[in-house]
Amino acid sequence: MNRERGEHGKRSDRRTRITVVVALAANLVIAAAKTAGGLAASSPALLSEAAHSVADSLNEIFLLAALRRSRRPADRRHPFGYGKERWFWSLLAAVGIFVMGGCFSFFQAVEALRAGDRPVSSGHYAAGLAVLGAALAAEGTSLVRALYQYRKQGDEARDPAHRTVIAEDGAAVVGVLIAIAGMGLHLATGRVVWEAAASLAIGLLLVYVAYRLGREARDLLIGVAVDPGMHGDIRATLDGQPEIDNVADLLTMRLGVDSVLVAARIDLVPGLDSEEVELVSERIKATVQDRWPEADQVFLDITEAPPRPGR
Repeated sequence: MNRERGEHGKRSDRRTRITVVVALAANLVIAAAKTAGGLAASSPALLSEAAHSVADSLNEIFLLAALRRSRRPADRRHPFGYGKERWFWSLLAAVGIFVMGGCFSFFQAVEALRAGDRPVSSGHYAAGLAVLGAALAAEGTSLVRALYQYRKQGDEARDPAHRTVIAEDGAAVVGVLIAIAGMGLHLATGRVVWEAAASLAIGLLLVYVAYRLGREARDLLIGVAVDPGMHGDIRATLDGQPEIDNVADLLTMRLGVDSVLVAARIDLVPGLDSEEVELVSERIKATVQDRWPEADQVFLDITEAPPRPGR
């Protein structure tokens, strides 16, 4: 069972790795083009988008590291494995989006307002808008692929690497549209305030994305239970075992993308000897793991229920 689960996890990682690599390749090309166009046009909105793409590229490198390091086998120092390390790298990715993308965009907005209105080169701005158009096509393609993978692999939807790519690509598409609007209005009106507003909006967008991703990674690192539906099904399965008199408590925690800890305090029916208790315990664990293969850590705290009157 563990071997099958491990092979399934490797296949999942390969698919997620392809999604991340596609997004990384697109962002590297886009970042170079945006930087060149932004410097040529002195466009704060385009430079904000360049910083956005650089931040996304670094974050995808973090995610590739997470995919590799989180699959290391358990050892004496880390008996439950390294699954949570994926969420640590996702947290770093969220910090990167905030610092490199959001803060730099705020800086560009302030600098644009301080510099005030100035003549712009229509040729350079046209080239910058063309770069953004190409970026929109590339980011949109990456987003469509990531969403396709997300919908195709519903049981893997909780993978933070996959969700981070979707959040980054979605924010990139919205950010490019904001930058196009800001540059177009600046070119049409001669007022730099439009680009400053676009840079500010891009910064706020990135801060929001970073907050959502960071909050999710924080919850998973602290230790989050499985969803209520799975929790209820596990309890119902335990309640349905004929040897269990009562499920006093049931605790769960996600240890990784496909690893769950289940700890239950159960009262067994009276009259079972020690050998029967051991056999029942092993059978109950096997029942839980057969139905939920990700529940690779199952612990039962067993006590014998006192005899009930009339039973």
